[in-house]
Amino acid sequence: MSVVDRTPTGTRDVLPDEMRELRALMARMREVFERGGYGEVYTPALEYERTFTRGEASRTSSPYRLFDEHGNVLVLRSDMTIPIARMVASRFRTAPTPLRFCYFAHIFQGVRPRRGQSRELLQAGVELIGAPGPDGTVEALTLLCDALEAAGLESFKVGLGDVTLYPTLLRSLGVGDEDSDTILAELALGDFVGVARELARLRLREADAELLLRVPRMRGGSELLEGLDGPLHDAGTGMRELLGMLEPRTARRVIFDFGLVHNLGYYTGAIFQVYDPAYGMPLGGGGRYDDLLGDFGRPLPAVGFGLDVERVHIALRAEERRRG
Repeated sequence: MSVVDRTPTGTRDVLPDEMRELRALMARMREVFERGGYGEVYTPALEYERTFTRGEASRTSSPYRLFDEHGNVLVLRSDMTIPIARMVASRFRTAPTPLRFCYFAHIFQGVRPRRGQSRELLQAGVELIGAPGPDGTVEALTLLCDALEAAGLESFKVGLGDVTLYPTLLRSLGVGDEDSDTILAELALGDFVGVARELARLRLREADAELLLRVPRMRGGSELLEGLDGPLHDAGTGMRELLGMLEPRTARRVIFDFGLVHNLGYYTGAIFQVYDPAYGMPLGGGGRYDDLLGDFGRPLPAVGFGLDVERVHIALRAEERRRG
């Protein structure tokens, strides 16, 4: 009996019909990016491990390692932002800013096979280098929504949060760095049971623990930003300012999400995530990373986003089926 070779867990073959649809989808996104002045780049799938382990990039190290002929450790890229930061520092050291780049590339991530996640992702995204917030953030959010609409999605929303909100809240309630890291890791996975377990272990005041459990579930429209105090007030002020700067066609897509955190270590402020009711997992996300470029030798503010092209495609097909 012949043995049929399977693809590794978390990978799959893409057949001609689907590949044609993915190409057409990316072409529509590419047109939006190029119209916005974003030039397409491509970086190597292999990078030196030290590129992914310096400074703020240290929490994004790839799980896939190998050695070159000189014994150097190489990794498969798990992210496109870090290679582009490396490229800017080495190839655009004196170029005037802002710099606008887009990409369509595969990234490789470690996964838990039982969760049905992919090891290899086809990602579309942009990086806006040298544009401080809030103007740069508004440009990125506008481009994100324009690209998703060009792709054909109608029902998506963009959750907007601040990566500093929850850590600041933890610190203000006396939670130490090590315990904060554990809680934030649980929150990044969406494991509210794990968050509750860690908070119970810390034996905080009942009111403080209740607040820390309630805040990550706070999601809604502009009314969510009213009547906030302490760290929530500061974060709400920034979100309110961003909302006021967005054009109505983009603002209508935005919801506020106080539970947004990210397992990438380089985000510094506004972060966002794309949701669509036609698909049960985020389609992509991004945010500000104003310190990362400094780790590569050219300190510049920056913002960007990445979209999982295959998830966008699945959501689009689901929306089309619902519309008949």
